[in-house]
Formats: sequence, structure tokens, C-alpha cells
Amino acid sequence: MLQIGALSAFGLSLPKLLQAEQSGFTHPAARSRKSVILVWMHGGPSQLDMYDMKPQAPAEYRGPFRPIASSLPGLDVCELLPEHARIMQHCSIIRSFSHGNGDHWAAAHWMLTGRTGATGADRMPRYPSMGAVASHLLGPTQKGSLASVNMNDGGFGFHGAAWLGVNHNPFRYGDFSYGNEAGQLPTGDYRSFALTEGLSESRLMDRVSLSRQLDGLRRRVDTSRVFDQLDAMDQQAMDLVLSGGVRKAFDTAEESPELRQRYGPGWGEQALLARRLIEAGVRYVSLNTGYFDDHGSIEPALKDKLPRHDRAVGVLIQDLAERGMLDDTLVVVAGEFGHTPRINANAGRDHWPQAQSILLAGGGFQHGQVIGATNDKAEYPVSKPVSVEDFCAIVYHAMGLRVDDTIMDLSGRPTHLVPSGTVPVELLKA
Repeated sequence: MLQIGALSAFGLSLPKLLQAEQSGFTHPAARSRKSVILVWMHGGPSQLDMYDMKPQAPAEYRGPFRPIASSLPGLDVCELLPEHARIMQHCSIIRSFSHGNGDHWAAAHWMLTGRTGATGADRMPRYPSMGAVASHLLGPTQKGSLASVNMNDGGFGFHGAAWLGVNHNPFRYGDFSYGNEAGQLPTGDYRSFALTEGLSESRLMDRVSLSRQLDGLRRRVDTSRVFDQLDAMDQQAMDLVLSGGVRKAFDTAEESPELRQRYGPGWGEQALLARRLIEAGVRYVSLNTGYFDDHGSIEPALKDKLPRHDRAVGVLIQDLAERGMLDDTLVVVAGEFGHTPRINANAGRDHWPQAQSILLAGGGFQHGQVIGATNDKAEYPVSKPVSVEDFCAIVYHAMGLRVDDTIMDLSGRPTHLVPSGTVPVELLKA
């Protein structure tokens, strides 16, 4: 009757998804409105072509683009990022992020779960993603919403729940043509909010009424109230489909034409949707913007992609700030690693986990700063190195979680969210 979650062989119905999310309300931070929007640059962003430009380096290092000044004195960004340049006072740039794994899948799994062990050869999840942990421990920020939504997963980035169970996989939206990592996760997607052809809301209500009458007998003989609980879940799911705030959040046409024009189409519209989902109570939204593994012809590739990415991120941060939402919402822009400082023979850049620049905005942190530095060719950090575990600590802190909070592993033993990791002191407000 409703297209709810039956979109894969092991699909999860929306009522079951809601039931699972309700069972995860075990952490004090579950009552907060703290949330995260992760903008994931699948394939890995080039630090020298975004936030760590080296205009004095030899041409084969500095690349084809020139720097422009930003609203944060002393911080220049790539000329392809004018929307970023306008909002850098709201941001922190970590230039000294570094790790040692150049395998797309393994590095992405490490960054998004805080745990090593996965490889590109088997692509087996070894640990739940941060979004899944947020779903399990916190749930949505508003009752009746979804905990985690993933848009356009690109294949290099594990956003699933692993052994926490399919109930905590992200609700999915958008284009999954880049590798279908999230598309292969048993979960619902945005089509769950659509009525099937020929079924109006009034006809749906008639069928629901009939179903409830037929269920009356089984409820009378139920002494454990199991059916009452199931009915409550079904009602909540139906509310989402017919009139819930999450369903309405997917309709970006409700926004003014002026704002929609500011965001633009494609990734911009999806960034606007991410903001609307956060308003509707979603705790954790991940948005993949394209494929940035440019081993060849990086100049035309970035001329095409970076302006669209720039508009999505820059306008999103400004919009959140204008609405007073930024302090409660961490926007983080990262990929699985950086790219080689020296341009290769194919006019591209290759994998380089030794250095990456990461953007942070909001989330209750202190901003308007650059943290750490790389050497004169952006090859490796020379001050204040930030690790994968530190990155996870930052994201968890923004939601009110700590790396030493625990979840139960497969053997039923409590395990820390991340083995180690600290939030850089520069980000913490006095």
C-alpha cells in the first residue's frame, strides 16, 4: 500500500526503522538539538587546490589556480571558491590533518568509523560509522524524525551501521551511481514518502481504518500489548508519510525562489535539503559532492566540480548562520585523504594521505582560525598534527558524545566509540 522500505531484498520498513531509532535513546545528549552535516568529498580533495595553497612553490606543485583573499584575514582560498571566501569568519581550517593509508576504502572507513581493519580488497565494514553510532545512542533531535540521512554516497565512504544492525543504516536520498556503497545498505529511501499510483490520502485512510478493524480481534487476545506497540510504530510511520515534518522537508519548493537560486541546482539543492532535514529533526546528514580523485587533467575537472561544491557549502554555512542554526550544527568538509603536492605526468594528482585540509563550521566550536600548517609544498604537517581519531572526536563532541562513550561490540562487551583522540584545544570555547 505504501512504498515503505521494501526497495531491496532485505529492506527495512519505516515503522521498524523508527522503532529501532527509539530504542537508541540511551544517552543524555539525546535530548539536545546538536547535529552534524558531513560534506564528503569522495575520492579525496586536493589541499593545494582548496585551502592550503602554496603560491610561492614551483609550478608543478602550486597547480593551475591562484589564491583569493577570504573574510578571515590571513587565509586565502582557491579562486574557484568565492562563496567559501565570503564565510570563512564562521570556519576553522585544519591544515595539519594526516594519516598513513592511501587506500580509498580503508582510509574512508577509518575516518568515518574511527577504526582500521577494512581494505579496498574486501570492503567489509569493521565498525559502525559515526552516523550509525549517533542513530544508536542519540536518535533524531525531534520525536518522529529520522536519525541519519545519506545523500549521493560515492562508494569510498562507509556510512553504514555494521554490527549495530540495519536499523541504524542511513535513510538514503539522491544519486548512488558512484559505487552504491550506501545503495547496497538495507534501508529505506526518500521514495518511502510517496503514495503509490492511484492511492489518495483519503483512500489510504479508508484502508487504514479497515485494517484496524480487522486487527481488533488480535489485539483483544494480546495480553503483552505487543500489538499496541506495533500500532504506535505504524501510526508514526504513517504520520511521516502523510503529514510529518520529514516528508515536508524533502520538498525544497517550499523555500523562496531567491534562496533556491542562491543554493543553485544539484549539490546546492541537496545542501538546502540537508538544512531542511536538520530543521525537521534529523541528527546526522551526510552529503557526497562528486568524485575528486583526479589522477589526470585536474584543472578542467576542478573547474567543473569546485564551483558547484563551493556554492553548496558556502551558501549552506551562510544560511545556517542567518537562521541562528550554526552553533547547534557542525558542518564538516573532508574526504578520505589529500592528493600529491607534485602534479603527475597526466596533469593530475595522486593519493596523498600525509596531508589534507579539513573545513569546520559551527557545532559550538571556536572559529575564525587556521589550525596547524604544512611545509612549503603542502607535503606533511609541520605543526599541530591532527589524526583520524582526533577528527572523530571533533564530530562526536559536536553531538555531545565522547570518544570514551561505549557501545556493545559483537561479543556483548562495551567498547569505546574511538580508541583515542582529542578535540584540538583551539576549537574549544573558554
